[in-house]
Amino acid sequence: MFLAGGFVLYGLGAAIAVHMRAGAGAGGGIDWTRFAWGQIAITATQLMTHYCNDYFDYAADRANLTPTRWSGGSRVLPAGELPRWVALAAALMLAVVAALAAAHLVVRTGAAPGVAGWLAAAILLSWEYSAPPLRLCSTGWGELDTALVVSFLTPLIGFHAQAGRLAAGPALAVFPLCCLQFAMLLSIELPDAAGDAATGKRTLVVRFGADSAARLYQIVLVLAYGSLPLLAIAGVVPAPVSLLALAPAPIAAWQFARMRAVAYRDPARWESLAFWSVALLIATSAAELLGFVIAAR
Repeated sequence: MFLAGGFVLYGLGAAIAVHMRAGAGAGGGIDWTRFAWGQIAITATQLMTHYCNDYFDYAADRANLTPTRWSGGSRVLPAGELPRWVALAAALMLAVVAALAAAHLVVRTGAAPGVAGWLAAAILLSWEYSAPPLRLCSTGWGELDTALVVSFLTPLIGFHAQAGRLAAGPALAVFPLCCLQFAMLLSIELPDAAGDAATGKRTLVVRFGADSAARLYQIVLVLAYGSLPLLAIAGVVPAPVSLLALAPAPIAAWQFARMRAVAYRDPARWESLAFWSVALLIATSAAELLGFVIAAR
């Protein structure tokens, strides 16, 4: 289900590139060959991460007695449905697919060489989220790592592949989405906290405790939606795009109120808190994508 975000965020970067070209009077649409090979690299990296997480988080997933549809791994390995090595083999194969797609994107389609560098960084950071030696998910850096890869590097790669250069605008435009990705991870980690702590996986929820993590969640939500009008005023994001992206704000306000009312202490609400956190990220990303597509016309 999380793969949908990779399509939306990568497409957002490409749409921003087309919008910026249109604003400069250059014109021209999307190079669909570049787009397709970049998407293959992004999706392969995402799939690699899921298999990698299942393999290296095996102990934490076995210790997790409160998994949800959004957390606790796929449950395939702890249930004994497949040998553990299958997950590692799949992850390694997908890493090769992602690397080959990145090379093809630059060598055969004429994309800027820097795109391969960004994709290499995305692959490395995705692998090291759960794999040693860094195993960032156990150090309190995993949440930032994921927000950086999914909500920053993915649209940046989409933009760079189409525009052939970097620009500050796209990086600022996705700041609210990075905040929402970070908040989503906090909500997903709440059900996993006991199992993570038992196996030495020091996520931010384990390190800070549920109460502090909930307060951080609220702060990040305010940053996400509070930054959208400022980005419009600064001219980074067109006003219609900002308005569209603010459409899910009532849901964010509801989530804020639920966290403030300590709903995270009720295991029966964990599934709902995580679901709406995921929905906020996808809906806001899709709204920005739609806004930039309209603005580029």
